Amino acid sequence: MKVLLVGSGGREHALAWKMAQSPLLSALYCAPGNPGIAALAECVAIGVEDIDALVAFAVKQAIDLVVVGPEGPLVAGLSDAMRAQGIDVFGPSKAAAVLEGSKSFVKDLCRDYNIPTAAYESFTDIAAAREFILTMKVPVVIKADGLAAGKGVIIAQSHDEAIAAAADMLSGSAFGDAGSSIVVEEYLDGEELSFFVLSDGDTVVPLVSAQDHKRAFDGDKGPNTGGMGAYSPARLMNDELQQKIMDRMIAPTVQAMKDKNMPYSGVFFAGLMVVDNEPYLIEYNVRFGDPECQTLCLRMQGDLLCVLQACAQGKLADVEDELGWADDVSLCVVMAAEGYPGAYQKGTVIKGVNAANSMADVTVFHAGTAEKDGALVSAGGRVLGVCAKGDTVAAAREKAYVAVDVIEWAEGFCRRDIAWRAL
Repeated sequence: MKVLLVGSGGREHALAWKMAQSPLLSALYCAPGNPGIAALAECVAIGVEDIDALVAFAVKQAIDLVVVGPEGPLVAGLSDAMRAQGIDVFGPSKAAAVLEGSKSFVKDLCRDYNIPTAAYESFTDIAAAREFILTMKVPVVIKADGLAAGKGVIIAQSHDEAIAAAADMLSGSAFGDAGSSIVVEEYLDGEELSFFVLSDGDTVVPLVSAQDHKRAFDGDKGPNTGGMGAYSPARLMNDELQQKIMDRMIAPTVQAMKDKNMPYSGVFFAGLMVVDNEPYLIEYNVRFGDPECQTLCLRMQGDLLCVLQACAQGKLADVEDELGWADDVSLCVVMAAEGYPGAYQKGTVIKGVNAANSMADVTVFHAGTAEKDGALVSAGGRVLGVCAKGDTVAAAREKAYVAVDVIEWAEGFCRRDIAWRAL
C-alpha cells in the first residue's frame, strides 16, 4: 500500500513510526514532514494547506491512502478533494470537520442532543458578551470559535479580564478570523481527559485515554499551549467512565452527524472535563491530539495502517479487534522553545537527540525541527516529544526525564511535572 501522510509535527512522526511497522506498507510519503519523519518516509515539499498540490501528488504517485494529521487541511476540504479523485482518506469531510472548525456548532449540538457540557452562550458582539460575562461566576472561559492552533482559550480570573479577552478576540487582534465569533462558558473545576474513538460513520471503536497538560509551566501555571506533555492511560479512566463517555457523548454525536447528513469518518478526539467521575464535553477535535497521539502509538499493538484504511473505506467493523493496547504506561514530555507560546527564536542548535533515542524504552518524536548545515535546529514552538514507556507512571516519567537531560538545547524548556497527579 502506498500512503501519503500529511503534516509535519510530533503527531505525524508518531503516526509514521507506527504505520512504518505495517507489513501492508510498500511506500510512505509525508508532506512536508520533518527530519525525524525523513528516517521513515520520503518527505515532499508540499504545505499542508496546498490542497491542489497534495491532490496532484497523490494522483501522480497512485496513492492508496491519505492520512491527514492536522485539522487545518481537514477544515479546508482536503478529504473531499482526495475522495473526488477516488483516493481513500483517513479524515472527515469538510462538512464534518465543523466539529473542530466551530466551537459554537459543537456547543449547540450538545444542547440539541443532551450531551453534558458547560453552560455557554455564543457572541459576535462585545456588548452582548459583556452583559453575559457579568452574570457568570469567575473564573470564566472565553474561547475563539474557529481554529487557533490549540491556543484560543482564555481562563479569565475576573470579570474585567474576561471582558478584555472577549474584546481582544472579537476585534481580531488575538486570533484573527478565528475570534470573529466567541463562546463564553462556565468554568468546570475538574480534571481534563482526552478520549479517542475511531468512526467510519456507522461503526465506532473506542481507543484509549490520555491526559494532556495544556498550561506552559509547572503546576499548571502560565498560558494555554498546544500541549506540553501527556501520559496514557489517564489516571481517572475506568470501565464505568468509558461507558458514560460512549453513551452520553460519542453515540449521540455519531447520530447527530448522520442526522445532519454529514456522517463522521475519522478519529473523534473528545476533550473532556471530569467532575466527580461525571464527564462533560469541553470540545471535539477531528484529528489525533498532539502530544496524546505519541503516547497512544507507543502503547498500540496491532496494525494501525490496516485499521486506518478500513476506517477510510467504511469497513471498520471488519477490523475492530485488530488493535490491542499494552499494559505499559507511556508518557511524553514536550521540549519547547523559550518564549512559547509567545514569541520564540528559531534556528537554535539541538544536540543529543540520537543519544536520547537510543536509550531503553525511549522514543523521541520530532515536532518542530529542521536541518541546517548538518545540524538539527529548532523550527517551531513545540520542538521535540521525548517519550518513554514503563510499568508504572513513575517509571515512564523517570525514563523520559533522564532522556530529556541527555538532550543539549540551551534555548529550550519543558515542564518538569508531567503526570504529577498520577504519581
